[in-house]
Amino acid sequence: MTLEGTVRRIVFTSDDGTFCVVRLDRTQGTSATVIGPLIGVREKEKVRVSGRWVTDKRWGQQFRAESFIGLRPETKLGMQRYLASGLIPGVGKVMAQRLVARFGVETIDIIERDPARLTEVEGIGKVRARSLAKSWNQQRQIRQVMLFLQTHGVETHHALRIFRHFGDQSIQVVSDDPYQLTDIHGIGFPTADAIAQRLGVALDSPQRAVAGTLHSLWEATLQGHVYLPFGTLCAQAGQLLDLPEAAILDAIATLERRERIAVDVHGDLPSDHRVYPRSLYDAETGTARRLAEIIAHGAVTLNRALDKTFEDLEVRHGLRLAPRQREAVERVLRNKVTIITGGPGTGKTTLVRALVALLTERKQRIALAAPTGRAAKRLTEATGMPATTLHRLLAYSPQTNAFERDVDNPLEVDVLVIDEVSMVDIVLAHSLLNAVPNETRLVLVGDADQLPSVGPGSVLADLIAGGIDSVRLTEVFRQERESLIVANAHRILRGELPRLPDRDRDSDFYFLGRESPEDTLETVKQLLGERIPQGLGLKTPDDVQVLAPMRKGLLGTHNLNAELQSLFNPHGAVVGSPLQGLRIGDKVMQVKNNYQLEVFNGDLGRILGVDEDSGEVLVEVDARTVRYESGDLDQLELAYACSIHKSQGSEYPGVVVVLHGQHYVMLQRNLLYTALTRGKQLALIVGSRRAVRRAVDNATTRERNTALAERIRPMLPI
Repeated sequence: MTLEGTVRRIVFTSDDGTFCVVRLDRTQGTSATVIGPLIGVREKEKVRVSGRWVTDKRWGQQFRAESFIGLRPETKLGMQRYLASGLIPGVGKVMAQRLVARFGVETIDIIERDPARLTEVEGIGKVRARSLAKSWNQQRQIRQVMLFLQTHGVETHHALRIFRHFGDQSIQVVSDDPYQLTDIHGIGFPTADAIAQRLGVALDSPQRAVAGTLHSLWEATLQGHVYLPFGTLCAQAGQLLDLPEAAILDAIATLERRERIAVDVHGDLPSDHRVYPRSLYDAETGTARRLAEIIAHGAVTLNRALDKTFEDLEVRHGLRLAPRQREAVERVLRNKVTIITGGPGTGKTTLVRALVALLTERKQRIALAAPTGRAAKRLTEATGMPATTLHRLLAYSPQTNAFERDVDNPLEVDVLVIDEVSMVDIVLAHSLLNAVPNETRLVLVGDADQLPSVGPGSVLADLIAGGIDSVRLTEVFRQERESLIVANAHRILRGELPRLPDRDRDSDFYFLGRESPEDTLETVKQLLGERIPQGLGLKTPDDVQVLAPMRKGLLGTHNLNAELQSLFNPHGAVVGSPLQGLRIGDKVMQVKNNYQLEVFNGDLGRILGVDEDSGEVLVEVDARTVRYESGDLDQLELAYACSIHKSQGSEYPGVVVVLHGQHYVMLQRNLLYTALTRGKQLALIVGSRRAVRRAVDNATTRERNTALAERIRPMLPI
């Protein structure tokens, strides 16, 4: 049977978006609880629901929906609420009021059949009228896609992505080969496979074997690997798909023939051969080749009269360099590519300032860049010279989805200084080197003891291991030795337990021991809610970042964010899908590079509000306002707490590091070192001494499958 009515309230939506509970005000004047796959349903929307009545022992009588369709509102107020619900990008509360005031319940008919008349409404010109009509037609098509997909368990935001990627061909594409969905960011193999099974695709079909094998390879890149050994890939894909090895071998051959992967012959056995996603193979081999070409081109030496130069630096710029720093300067002025690495307090920033001063005096064109906006800002402040992000340096073009600076349009610089190189993955490294002319001198600065990049590869460590000339700064300068953060960071690197004071008011480092997870969580909330702002003078949560090793569990970032949101922003208005849990006023993090919006993975922001005219969500990022459409909100996550890995390359006035036995599998020396060194004025560990000791004692790092170092070595001049 069917029910008709208006959705008064969405009571519950499952984490995967496939199950909803709503209160429906029926047309007859009664109300009903409706449960089922109401994917994409909105409050205030009029719907027709098909299904049957059931009686639940706990909840009583409910209507179990099997499908639903949206109905057009029949009143002006209903039409206004419908249009203002965010259904049409560019129409918010204000514009909905104007449209309905002019056209009433016929508004949608006007949009569909005579969009030129939309110019009769204040604020709508010809261009915007066409845009609104196009958006509405897209929404109609999206709803058709959603109606088709909802019986196959597809989430609302996935349906939107599918439509954006395939347009009005979406239903046809999904019907013909649902595994094509794996090409869309955010829709992985499990989702596509579930759809395929519901559509009757055989478990042993070649297209399933191909998609699952490629998925297994890309899953490895999420762990930082650039390739998988042939045998490992066969085993993992076979386990995922429950298919024999012969089917996986056929899939690998098909993928290689289609140039989706590259098989690199290595070792004595076929099982040792390396299997790469094709793009990562090109990135790794291209990075090695470009480095060799730049180094082979030779450099004009700039290290003339250095003794006098160092004297001038001290007199004119107040920069007195230690012997190791002087050696680093000499190498930079002599080499084409130089790596400078070292821990906190060892003078990397002072060295870069000195290099900028020296190279400017030698009439060199200099560019400074870093992977993130925060790191670029710090570089600017440290040197007094403008620095930019690597993405802006390379001039990303949304139209072509590529960098405009490349081999054919290289950067016009004599010296390029890149900071925080440990954050650079193999893909970005390749793009960067493609844009560096052979004549350019390259200076790479970073801390080799930090965690490797979030993306695939271990570029900084591989460059050092591959023989690129590097200088490691080890001397901690006097003013930095007074910092317990710096002292403890170096103790950790030496495998020594850090000093763990809990009451020294003059310290910049504290430890609060807590044994139970519940006590640890309560202490974190007390610290941010009262003790830090009252006793240590930092503003929370803006100045203080909570860090944890992992996402799951009571002390994982997911639960920490929920608890801290309740503490700092309990009543903010919800934006986007209730599933995302975002509210106006929330501290958020961008979790995917978005080149169109110029916001990148790891950027922090705050939700300012919603543009009532356009329906876009306004987020402040690095002192500018970024406008997010509803379909882009899944790129934001709460950021009261974030993973230690996500914090890499950033500095905060203060950090609270949550470290407990619950995090046992993640506790490593470089993880603790990275977390501790994110705090500029304050670092505070909350948790158990046993967890701290476990992290310090565990010096093993998670090895990444990369071959960059061995590709570089034979290419370098002897």
